[in-house]
Amino acid sequence: MKYNNILLAKISFSLFFLIIVTGGVSPVSSKRATDKIYYPGPADQWQRHEPKQEGMDDSLLQKAIDFAKTQETTQMKPDFSTQEIIFGKLLGPIPKSRAATNGIILRHGYIVAEWGDTKHPDPTYSCAKSFLSVITGITIDKGLVKSEKDPVANYINDGGYDSDHNKKITWQFHLQQTSEWQGEMWGKKDDFVGTEAFGMGERKPRELNEPGTYWEYNDVRINRLSLSLLRVWKKSMPEVLRDEIMNTIDASSEWTYNPYFNSYVEIDGKKMPSVSGGTRWGGGLWISARDEARFGYLILRNGKWKNKQIVSSEWIKKSTTKEAVGPDYGYLWWLNTEGKAWPSAPKTSFAALGAGSNTIWIDPEHDIVIVWRWHNSNPDELIKRVLKAVK
Repeated sequence: MKYNNILLAKISFSLFFLIIVTGGVSPVSSKRATDKIYYPGPADQWQRHEPKQEGMDDSLLQKAIDFAKTQETTQMKPDFSTQEIIFGKLLGPIPKSRAATNGIILRHGYIVAEWGDTKHPDPTYSCAKSFLSVITGITIDKGLVKSEKDPVANYINDGGYDSDHNKKITWQFHLQQTSEWQGEMWGKKDDFVGTEAFGMGERKPRELNEPGTYWEYNDVRINRLSLSLLRVWKKSMPEVLRDEIMNTIDASSEWTYNPYFNSYVEIDGKKMPSVSGGTRWGGGLWISARDEARFGYLILRNGKWKNKQIVSSEWIKKSTTKEAVGPDYGYLWWLNTEGKAWPSAPKTSFAALGAGSNTIWIDPEHDIVIVWRWHNSNPDELIKRVLKAVK
């Protein structure tokens, strides 16, 4: 009996140590607890595995891909001829054409499915907002901003936060889309009133609310966040994205983050571009599905790539936690906490979403990333089919 008690104590201590070190054992991590986490190498040095190697049914996954191929978007024309009708007068460049619907599916980091031209860099629209979220996290990790709960006015002195209303705005409010920032950015006012300026997205006039109390999806205010980040870094966001994230995750050199024609400011005597949180009025982040998959995989791995913690895991957790105000939304990430966005998916899943539709869906429970671009249906339709293939 004494021997059994000693043995039981040793087993209990071992399990306790495992939980402390790993942060708990999820269904996926326990299955592959002895496996080394895989990260792809540069360019095409990305291993492909048969679905069955990663615990997926080949036939069912192929059916999911076959479905995805039939869902080409009808709203966003291949030549972007509907751009100004939908969004309003352009401020920046727009490509002459885009790729057809395409996508890539990762499980445990390996490519288990890929269709269409996943190497073509296209505008990703509001998926760029989630990239800005990660950059904000890095900004705080580095101490350039002490806390997202600080008023932006504590750091920025360019007139954009001087009013009694705007001085109350925190970095967090910008990230939550509850800032209610009042002003004009690059010729577009925050109110979204007027067909010429805002196309089909124009809105009726309304009274401003107190910062932090009202949620509104508003690109003008995210563009203000981007400019504020530029002023803190004194370095353009494309350079920050390249140096802090994309080079480390071995992304291609084909992506570009394009400013508007008029979105330049002078900082320390140097002219610098300020980029947008989307491609609503042109410009924005133009990137391939493969590079988006790398970014999604970075987030799936809680901000870590190989031996480098690019952005803190604490920031990833904050970013993907539902806020009290607004829909199922975090820090510029769409969530599934309520199980409404994607009813077929785990409530722990989340996504970067942009017009088009552009989707980077991340599922920590099943260790899956799905990038799906230029499709016409709710991502849940593909997610349901992919998860059905998981054994």
